Amino acid sequence: MDDLEFVQRFIKGDNQARDQFIKRYSRLIYNYIHHILGAKGFKSPSDYVDDIFQGFISFLIDEDCKKLRIFKAKNGCTLATWLRQLSINFTLDYLRRIRPEFSLDAETEEGTSLKDILKDDSLSAVETLSKEEEVKALDDCIEALDSGDKFFVELNFNQKVSLEIIRDFLKLSRGAIDMQKSRLMQRLKDCFKRKGFALDF
Repeated sequence: MDDLEFVQRFIKGDNQARDQFIKRYSRLIYNYIHHILGAKGFKSPSDYVDDIFQGFISFLIDEDCKKLRIFKAKNGCTLATWLRQLSINFTLDYLRRIRPEFSLDAETEEGTSLKDILKDDSLSAVETLSKEEEVKALDDCIEALDSGDKFFVELNFNQKVSLEIIRDFLKLSRGAIDMQKSRLMQRLKDCFKRKGFALDF
């Protein structure tokens, strides 16, 4: 039985499929949640894992399995891979609700902020540009990124997950992850230029 057939049986209320789902994927989901919490510096991640796990399962099956119905096994995507991405995003959403919002000044573990990376010494900043306008412009540029790049920004800059942990999650070499970050930052800088200004702090 392939993953799509398995999910369809789950959605139809097959008790055996639902039992198998918990046995097969609960540990996987727990591990991803625990890993993110640990990377974020929670001293007792176990205090949060159960709540997030229960919330995630409810998230999957609420409204007649609305979220689970999205899984289509396209492009060779396995259920395990899909659940990994979904559980990581769900955990990050949870953290956003209990942690301060993103800031241009927020630094990664490497000591670099988006403000530093987006700085362009070849152009002068608009002196009247307010902090709100800066953040709005940044949000617009991030929103224009593809889902993979937005996920990278969320992990590395918003949630401050280190490049090493991201590399492990994405199964990439350090060189590949550095190149991805470099290209991503260039896209953001280009976006700022297209909007008619550059950051110079």
